[in-house]
Amino acid sequence: MITLSDVAKKANVSKMTVSRVINHPEQVTDELRELVEDAMEELDYRPNSAAKALAYNRTNVVKVVILEDVGITEPYYMSLLFGIAKGLDKQQYALQLVTEREDLKLGDPDGYIITGARNTDSELLASLQAPVVVFGENRSGFDFIDTDNKEGIKMATEFAIAKNYQSIIFIGIDVKEPFEYSREAGYINTMQQHQMIPRIHRMANHSHLSQKFINEHWREFARNTIFICASDRLAVGVVRAILHNGGNIPVDFGVIGFDGVFLDQVSNPQLSTIRQPVQRLGEHIARMLLQKIAQSGAQQGELMLTPELILRGTTRD
Repeated sequence: MITLSDVAKKANVSKMTVSRVINHPEQVTDELRELVEDAMEELDYRPNSAAKALAYNRTNVVKVVILEDVGITEPYYMSLLFGIAKGLDKQQYALQLVTEREDLKLGDPDGYIITGARNTDSELLASLQAPVVVFGENRSGFDFIDTDNKEGIKMATEFAIAKNYQSIIFIGIDVKEPFEYSREAGYINTMQQHQMIPRIHRMANHSHLSQKFINEHWREFARNTIFICASDRLAVGVVRAILHNGGNIPVDFGVIGFDGVFLDQVSNPQLSTIRQPVQRLGEHIARMLLQKIAQSGAQQGELMLTPELILRGTTRD
């Protein structure tokens, strides 16, 4: 049977340090915590989570709440939930998935991870009794983790300018939410820095709507145009419409999406996109919430992870 001493020896630290990592992770550095966690994983050491929960009057349950329609974002959430589960498992926490608002306050979880929240949900989140961390930018004062949306679209726009596309058009999502404001800001700021005029069109996040938009305005788009889209879903619709109207991708038209989880790979041609590190985001948000729980609800702030520009068949080399 693996003991605390075995973990300490493997990680080359004291038993006291191992105990702190298990019981008070906020008291050790990230580097030290990862060292001990790696040793625990390698030795398959499992702390007595039931005893720990009893001692601290906890349930060792975290509710992951999805406040939007999963139907249009299912592959995205599969990756996110896997990352959250991986992060929670390191501290022997169970994940309870909630998709109905009426179930939000049932039970007695140690904390909440909220996804898909909108500005109108702020009052609901503030009423929760346990610590809350939000997945996605917010301006209501909640701790959050997200992709650096502004930086991601900036990358795409700078690439388009460097490749000498004559017209660079942004296809946005028609929501008044922080993540969309940030994505649009990344586009607008970069265009203005290069003395270029921004052109933005917004619609709901459905591929058939972006496809319809391009079809209806096809004659307005000259060759050497690139469409930078706020989601891969919108980008897929743009690609379909360009091909339907006889446009040549990537010679005459370019398309860049945002997400990089699933749709970018099934698109034909495969979609250039801003890839979010979704699984890693899930692990980080789990870690942030567990640290907040350990610190009795203390404010954690925000963390923005940098996305990656992935170039495939819908942009020129």
